[in-house]
Amino acid sequence: MYRPNNSAIDDPAMLRHVMAEIGFAALVTPHDEGIEISHVPVVVYEAAGETVIETHLARANAHWKLAGARSALIFQGPQAYVSPSFYPSKQVDGKVVPTWAYIVVHAHGAFEAFNDTEALGAHLEALTHRHEAGRAEPWTVSDAPVPYVAALKRGIVGLRFRPERLEGKWKVNQHKSAEDRQGTYQGLMQAGEQGVDLAQALASFSAGTAPE
Repeated sequence: MYRPNNSAIDDPAMLRHVMAEIGFAALVTPHDEGIEISHVPVVVYEAAGETVIETHLARANAHWKLAGARSALIFQGPQAYVSPSFYPSKQVDGKVVPTWAYIVVHAHGAFEAFNDTEALGAHLEALTHRHEAGRAEPWTVSDAPVPYVAALKRGIVGLRFRPERLEGKWKVNQHKSAEDRQGTYQGLMQAGEQGVDLAQALASFSAGTAPE
């Protein structure tokens, strides 16, 4: 991934946090007949100092049969349009153009498939807890009838991905002048929830701290 202007983020702990927060990725696997792409919800955790990413596919989705092949998981974080009108320098020389701010993480490696009922159950419970926690009445897998859940498990295949390499990119105008960074911050703060997330990341760069 092209990562100029000090946009590279490589800290594994930070990237794990961001991937977990995004919670959804595109699994991309080239093969002899083309490129297989599946869009999947994920669980991200650390085990024995390693990053582990788990997801699952419908058994009917042949993508899981490519287990062991070189693959990438692409996590698309917040993104927003950046208008030239955000920059005070526009009033000075007009030498500004639109751009796009975004956060993205790529995980490179190979995945393994698993069918073990206990492992699938643990994966589904972790995935459910990740998104139900905090609700007034969180749903749990045990709320559904046991035979029903067992039948659904037979229709899926788990995937476990231990990335060999993680790379993140925070493109939030951190290379601009202090004035234009401030203008970008103010503009993004008015650009919806994703814009606010990007503005906060830019503020971390401006403060000289690790972006979140």
